[in-house]
Amino acid sequence: MIPLSWYLILAAALFSIGLYGVLARKNAVAILMGVELMLNAVNINLVAFWRYLDLQTVAGQAFALMVFAVAAAEVAVGLALFIAVYRRRGTVAADEIDLMKW
Repeated sequence: MIPLSWYLILAAALFSIGLYGVLARKNAVAILMGVELMLNAVNINLVAFWRYLDLQTVAGQAFALMVFAVAAAEVAVGLALFIAVYRRRGTVAADEIDLMKW
């Protein structure tokens, strides 16, 4: 059986990579991918803690499904916004998008 600490280390590594992607990238799509990596790290933590702490309930799996649903909605809305901004402005660079001025 794989120890819980390995899952937590994997999740911490994924979260760190996602956080770096959010903070260091200028492209809005790359920032969105970093957020997705962070959400997947949270899912790994939820399922790992569920597996090692309480198998009688499905709370960890239920929360993971909710995170998947939120991530799917976030991607759909985020990509729709980025496509609209790209059509209007011609760029998806995060530092060049000032949505208050059209």
